[in-house]
Amino acid sequence: MSTSRRRLLGAALGGAAGAAVGLPAATTAHAASWQQKWAPSASEDGLGAFETIEDDRADSHTAGQPHIYATGDNWRFNMHTVDRDTSTDRQRQEVTGLRTSGSSYLKWTQGQTWRVTYSMYLPSSLKATTTFTHIMQMKQPGAGSSPIVVQSLRRVNGKQTIELKLAIDDILVGRTDLDPLHDKWTDVDFQIKVGNGSAGSVRWILKSGGSTVIDASKTGVDTFLADRVRPKWGIYRSLGDTSGSLQNTYLLLTKLRGYQLG
Repeated sequence: MSTSRRRLLGAALGGAAGAAVGLPAATTAHAASWQQKWAPSASEDGLGAFETIEDDRADSHTAGQPHIYATGDNWRFNMHTVDRDTSTDRQRQEVTGLRTSGSSYLKWTQGQTWRVTYSMYLPSSLKATTTFTHIMQMKQPGAGSSPIVVQSLRRVNGKQTIELKLAIDDILVGRTDLDPLHDKWTDVDFQIKVGNGSAGSVRWILKSGGSTVIDASKTGVDTFLADRVRPKWGIYRSLGDTSGSLQNTYLLLTKLRGYQLG
């Protein structure tokens, strides 16, 4: 992405949507702008906000079901140490996609630029691990497809961190300390231009207590495999952790919004 294109993208974050993350207002009347396409409510839409629900797919812990549900204004994802996915070396409680009605959902395709914003609550029991613990993914729909982007909780030299990676080419977009984000709400702003080869770009912003924790981006990167890109949220983690960090835990999400750059 060129410098002028980056400036245009930053300018497009003006107005009410941009103000939420402290980004600059638009400086030209002809600048592209974010068009809100998805604004579900946990209390009104419940799990109907999502394209699919992956709640204990292997029925490994029926006593703990449902693991994913709406509570008040939040979506809650519970994870117990006994939970197992269909691949028994890992755990998965996730939702996918941005549903707009009972029969339709948003499709992110090549050349489009999309943005999701939301707030997440990470309790101290949801720890970084030595193997993968993903709390957001961008994937091509379908069984066995590799992740394109992952937001993960990872141990780095023994330290707890949260990071964003481009999984296709193992490119680190950004990483910051996880400890200061525990037991509080963190605002997430994720943006992606869906592009094959070097035609894609991403931007990842975390804010806590009104202050920007990290604002990282990559341009000229691969953000597409085939068909389309679909977001996923929840807890997806390996049981191979060697730090003793796997506990009964949960994740809360609220104020999910989806925008397309038009």
